[in-house]
Amino acid sequence: MAEGLVEAGGMVHCLDRLTEPDKAFTAAKERIPKDSEGGLRYHQVDVTQDKELEKVIAGIADERQRLDGLIAAAGIQQCTPALDYKVDDIARMLATNYTGVFLSARACARQMYKYKIQGSMCLVASMSGTIANRGFVAPVYNSSKAAVLQLTRCLAMEWGRVDEDGGGGIRVNSLSPGHIMTPMVEENFQRGEADRDEWENNSMLGRLSTPEEYKAVGLFLLSRASSYMTGHDLKVDGGTTAW
Repeated sequence: MAEGLVEAGGMVHCLDRLTEPDKAFTAAKERIPKDSEGGLRYHQVDVTQDKELEKVIAGIADERQRLDGLIAAAGIQQCTPALDYKVDDIARMLATNYTGVFLSARACARQMYKYKIQGSMCLVASMSGTIANRGFVAPVYNSSKAAVLQLTRCLAMEWGRVDEDGGGGIRVNSLSPGHIMTPMVEENFQRGEADRDEWENNSMLGRLSTPEEYKAVGLFLLSRASSYMTGHDLKVDGGTTAW
């Protein structure tokens, strides 16, 4: 999704807790034409750390006196039966999947209000926030994504109208992907925490998705193409939730 925004001319800042960006980030950066107006930048920050996150987001906005959009995709996973879940593990999961998304949205909204930018946000939830996936025991992950869905609606309501000072007018939508072949999902298969055949059978298309298939979705949700869309959850799940 970041690469799609760059191709449309956007300067995209990617945030992650890794000291150095993933190899996929470097490869994407190398594909950007030299004469492109867009670009990719990397910042190391943990989205659960409020003050550090606010500082990074403010620095990004101050650079060009604007901040136009956010895709909040931070998420971790733990497959543990509900009867065996430890309190500390629940807190850790929610700190990233919910609180980290909340803090990211709030930090960006503050800069949008500051510079009077009517921006747009995409909070990445999951179809797991709507359904309990068969053959996948992840009660906290699933409920954390349900919390992101409700957060989306609440923020869309709070920030949607332009106020007397010219702030606001911020659209907030969520994206609920289906199963995606990411390193995290590959680990689920390797550990026996999920059955690929069952997941593929649950999809109307009979297959899992790839990260590239969501490239245009981010551009749609952050651009004027979705200018009258807010508080909405966009499901891109291969028909899994439509059975």
